[in-house]
Amino acid sequence: MSKIHAAITAVHGYVPDYVLTNHELEGMVETNDEWIVTRTGIKERRVLKGEGLGTSDMAVPAVNALLEKRGISAEELDLIIFCTTTPDFVFPATANILADKIGAKNAWGYDLQAACSGFLYGLATGSQFIESGKHKKVLVVGGDKMSAIVNYKDRATCIIFGDGAGAVLLEPNDEGNGVIDSILRSDGSGAPYLHQKAGGSVRPATHETVEANQHFAYQEGQAVFKFAVTKMADVAAEVMERNSLVADDVAWLVPHQANKRIIDATANRCGISEDKVIINIERYGNTTNGTLPLCLWEWEDKFKKGDNLILAAFGGGFTWGSIYLKWAY
Repeated sequence: MSKIHAAITAVHGYVPDYVLTNHELEGMVETNDEWIVTRTGIKERRVLKGEGLGTSDMAVPAVNALLEKRGISAEELDLIIFCTTTPDFVFPATANILADKIGAKNAWGYDLQAACSGFLYGLATGSQFIESGKHKKVLVVGGDKMSAIVNYKDRATCIIFGDGAGAVLLEPNDEGNGVIDSILRSDGSGAPYLHQKAGGSVRPATHETVEANQHFAYQEGQAVFKFAVTKMADVAAEVMERNSLVADDVAWLVPHQANKRIIDATANRCGISEDKVIINIERYGNTTNGTLPLCLWEWEDKFKKGDNLILAAFGGGFTWGSIYLKWAY
């Protein structure tokens, strides 16, 4: 009996209509287009506008389009893993809110928080439910409304992040396609360099924390860059080596869209040429959990059945990892 793999059978994404350009940011903080593009590769990013809208509101159109594409109803879903750093609420889980909004009456679900590596972690986790035979249809969503926790007076962070969401459907595959291997890592000593200072149980919201702008993302850019540029590149190369893959065997590198220089370093470490590297950071910025599924969605029509894809990510806290998968359709 052939081994069952968890294969992606459908993917879709969503980004808000509002485009926040570098030029517009020039009027908000001391920066300019050349400075931003040179250091990050970002030219614009999307922002979710509208009263009372949260991360789940971006996931709904992405998931509904995915279900229509696959030709199934939401009631057929067994499990929803919602990977996000910006849940609608502290509780209940955004996965549960999404399930209600799309009519997934038979699915259980939970949120997964691993900063920018969350979708990668969620894909690896969801695969286990498929491989074990426990479930047949697992929805993995990655999305963030980063504009909700970005201080648009902080040049170090406001130029980087954008809003967006994407989703993939995992189903059993016995043809050898799907998630083949994953390497996941974390190092909590990196927390001081990229985190949100208040809003959790250690430092609940008070007038003082709000006035001190402690409910926004905080980053020490140089420390994060130094760690990310090494770890993300190394783990992508490691998963290739572990599976006896060389650059010519890889059809596409799908890297987290945090910084163009980190993406380039990962590709160079793996020996993968630029024409096989998926990049959309210039249009969307860093959508955190949304970057990888948005990349898969935008390049879906370029993938061929059996293509080897290497996914890699790095996130605050620190978290990082890589997944090797074979495209299934």
